This record gives sequence, C-alpha cells and structure tokens, in this order.
Amino acid sequence: MSEKHSNNVPLLAEHGELAHAIQDHKTIASHSSAQDSTVSFFYTYLNGINAIAGVGILSVPYALASGGWLSLVLLFGMATAAFYTSTLMKRCMDMNSNIRTYPDIGELAFGKIGRLIVSLSINLFPNAEVQVAGLAIEGKKFFVILVSIIILPTVWLDNMRLLSYVSASGVFASAFIILAITWTATFDGVGFHHKGTLVNWNRLPTAVSLYAFCYCAHPIFPTLYNSMTNKHPFSNVLLGCFLLTTAGYAYMAIIGYLMFGDEVKSQVTLNLPLNKVSSKLAIYTTLVNPISKFALVATPITNALKDLLPRRYKNRVTSIFVSTVLVMSTTIVALAFPFFGSLMSLVGAFLSVTASILLPCLCYLKISGTYRNFGYETTSIVIIIMAAIAMEISGTYTSFMEIVHQL
Repeated sequence: MSEKHSNNVPLLAEHGELAHAIQDHKTIASHSSAQDSTVSFFYTYLNGINAIAGVGILSVPYALASGGWLSLVLLFGMATAAFYTSTLMKRCMDMNSNIRTYPDIGELAFGKIGRLIVSLSINLFPNAEVQVAGLAIEGKKFFVILVSIIILPTVWLDNMRLLSYVSASGVFASAFIILAITWTATFDGVGFHHKGTLVNWNRLPTAVSLYAFCYCAHPIFPTLYNSMTNKHPFSNVLLGCFLLTTAGYAYMAIIGYLMFGDEVKSQVTLNLPLNKVSSKLAIYTTLVNPISKFALVATPITNALKDLLPRRYKNRVTSIFVSTVLVMSTTIVALAFPFFGSLMSLVGAFLSVTASILLPCLCYLKISGTYRNFGYETTSIVIIIMAAIAMEISGTYTSFMEIVHQL
C-alpha cells in the first residue's frame, strides 16, 4: 500500500459511521442501481453533456458582451476549474465505495453539518430553466403548467439508461440551436458586423457569474459515476463532456457577440428576427432543453429529500411521490412569484460557485488529508478556493445591484 493510501486509512476509519449514516439512502438507491448496472460509457456521456449544457448556451453571448473579448479567458478558466473540481469529487468517491450522492461526500468530509450544507446548496440551487417564472400572463401560465405536465413523467424515471435517451434530445436540441442561429446570421441577413470591445472591467463580475452558471452540474456527477458499469473511465467521460460543451459555449458566445455586439440581450434568442424560419426554429427548440434536463438536474435534489424520510417510507412509491411534489412545487413558485427568475439569478451567482468549485475543493482537502502536507496540489486548491470566494462576493454583489436597478 502506498504512503498516500496508508495515510488515508486512519482518516477514513474515523469516518466509519458514514456507512451507517447513508445506509438508508443506499436502500432506496438499490432498485435504481440494479437497473442502472448496465449503463455504459456512451449513455453516461450523453447524460453528462446534457447535465452541463442547457439554456446557459443562450446567455453566453450576453456574458461575453458584459466582459468583452478578453473575458473568454474567464470562460476557459471556469471550465478548467470546474473540470478539475469534478475530478476531485471522483477521487473522493474512489476513496469510499459507500458514497452515492453529493451530500454523502459532504458528510464524509465534515459529518452531519457537511451533509446539511451540501444538501442545502443543491436543494436551493436554481435551474436556468426556471426563468419561465417571469411569465405572468394568463396564457403563459397555462404554458408553464403544460410544460410541467410534460416534464412530470421524466422525473419518475430511475433508470439512467432510459434517462440518457431523454438527455439525447437535449444534446441534439443544443446543437440544433447553434446551427439555427448560425444559419440566421449567415443566410438570413443578420451577419457578423459588430466588433465589440476588448474588455469591460465594470461588468466582468457579471460575465464570471454567467460563465460559472454554465458549469453547475456537479451535484449530478455522483449519480452518473455510480450508474456506470465500469467506473474507471469516468474521468474520460468528464473530460469529453467539458471539452464538447465548452467548445459549444465559446462558439455561441463568439457568433452571438459578432451578430449583435453590445446590444445582445440576456438570451440571444430575444435578438433574433421573428420573421425568419431559422429564428423561429431556434426559439421553439429552446423549449426542449428544460424538458430534457429537468429530470437529470432534479435527481440529486430528490435523493437529498428522500434521504430525510424514515426508512420505512423509502420505496418506489415514495420516490415517485417526492419527484412529483418537486415538480408541483417548482410550478407553483414559478406561477406565484413574477420576480422568481431574477431572484434565482442572484442566488445562482452565489450557489453555482459554491456547489461547483468551493465545496468539492474543501471536501477533497478534508477527505484526502492533503491539507496536512502543503505541497503543490494543496497550494493549487487553496488558490482555487480563494478565487471562488472572490467570484462569489463580486458576482453576488453585482447581481444584487442589477436587480435593484430593475425594480
């Protein structure tokens, strides 16, 4: 046994109660694990891409316009940091086979308080798709309800292989949106006529917050990891997912900024000419993303909620009930609070960095024990933590001020 693993044995032994603490969750996950045991690299790859990609692809042109051309460096930096922290989560799961969910990692690192903090971060974490909350007109309320009804059956799926087919529709939708907007610019008269600005220092925090929001899939990674038949290539799955989605984000940011310059709106589809078929196709296709992604994003949330139930209630019927309540409560909030989308942007500026960057770093340092030896790895992680805290403070402040100005 290597010295590194030898040093970890006492540490993991101190946390031996984790096996008992999460046994209840393993009971409700056993049925799903049995079904998911045949999930391959390809199906996990589809789910991973769908988890990272989404309607965030519509906001990256606005993020680039906010920060200027140099802010593309921040996009690639955020992608690199998010990929690295996802590998830290994998290493945590490799250290203890009892880990099934993101809150399990928090508990292994910091006990019950760690589980509570992680559970709160993913239960409060907003989905970009919930921005339909701002649609307060009666006809649009009906549309929100209709979409919720369509989404409902997908959250009942506990088979990751079946869910990968739903994810495939989201992946193809994102690709189609990129192609449709490119067509609008190239063949429908919009063109690429705007030069943009090199850097906008005042709005860089806004750009960082939006870029961070594109990489907020970390709560889903433990579910994907445990669903794989062979877990060894999971790092390759993560690498492929981050490379492909980052290429898509960067491409969309560049063409959107070239098309509309500083006039680009928070979602680039709002700039598209409505009299063009390609624009209509792009706009309508965006509706596929929330339908295809909601079930996958909701999985860690429903697991955390079910983990709070007494053991005798942890069964398939209860699982469906909790998933249904989650969809219903999201729909009610979306209908009841016209400013819900803006408020979620504020919360997202804080929680996206917390769930995707800060917590994985802190948990890994505690679980691995590397904080005892202040070497290259520890130094790198500490730098990432300090940068994450700075992004949280600046992003949250900027988002709050933007909401105040909109009131």
